[in-house]
Amino acid sequence: MGTVSWIPLLVALVVAMVAIAALMGVTMAISLRLSNWAVVDTFWGLGFVVIALSSLLISINRGDPGRRLVALLVPAVWGLRLAGYLHWRNHGKPEDPRYTALLRRRTGPLIPFVVKTIFWAQGWVMWVVAIPISVAMFERHPVNIITWVGVALAAVGLFFEAVGDLQLAKFRSDPTNAGTLMDRGLWSWTRHPNYFGDLCVMFAFWLIACGSWVGVLTIFAPVLMTRMLLTKTGKRMLDRRLARTRGEAYVEYAARTSGLIPRPPRKLSRPSATVAPESKSASTG
Repeated sequence: MGTVSWIPLLVALVVAMVAIAALMGVTMAISLRLSNWAVVDTFWGLGFVVIALSSLLISINRGDPGRRLVALLVPAVWGLRLAGYLHWRNHGKPEDPRYTALLRRRTGPLIPFVVKTIFWAQGWVMWVVAIPISVAMFERHPVNIITWVGVALAAVGLFFEAVGDLQLAKFRSDPTNAGTLMDRGLWSWTRHPNYFGDLCVMFAFWLIACGSWVGVLTIFAPVLMTRMLLTKTGKRMLDRRLARTRGEAYVEYAARTSGLIPRPPRKLSRPSATVAPESKSASTG
């Protein structure tokens, strides 16, 4: 495996940190103006694009051109699609219930609370999870089969996210589906096609960085994202809230449908009630 240019890589990581801090500052200003904290979900995907671009510029003449191009295009396509979709979905809508519930826990001033629980929390995770992107930019080893496996895995993830979002949006746009369960298409194979797609993309970033031993060591990045989505702010929280608010119908939906990795739905002994589950289309969000 090839090596990396250490000093420029460290510079790129510091620049990425500064860029994320600036991005989160802008996001917070917009959120305050709109009184809507879900704005940060849109900027989540854009943050990865910013990191990829800044690392690309710093890595000029230092990394393999083919690998640098892949490390730019994969997060750019994923991040821009996600940002565009979330802006379309959330624009003009009420506050996301996740942030409403979060703000109920506030006991002190607003700004320090949201900085700590929303913008700092998402910012540092974004920086860590994007480290494989920066590392890939500085690797001198040319694109290989592992790189293309990463690209293929990213395509799978993008498919699940994009098609899942399209299916749910089409379902919700039909008034005859009001109050019924979206358990068709990808949603019959997994309750969280977006989370599954996210994790595919995060592990794809890591595979693209596996052109050196340094890239291999960045496995901590997708592992962190997996932990966050499955046990912290993602799947577990959403499943608990839906089971509480949707009742037995969601429990039965969960019983027959995979919680993450797609598989054919189980056949239950009796038909289930129908109710429309909510959709979450991002990491931290």
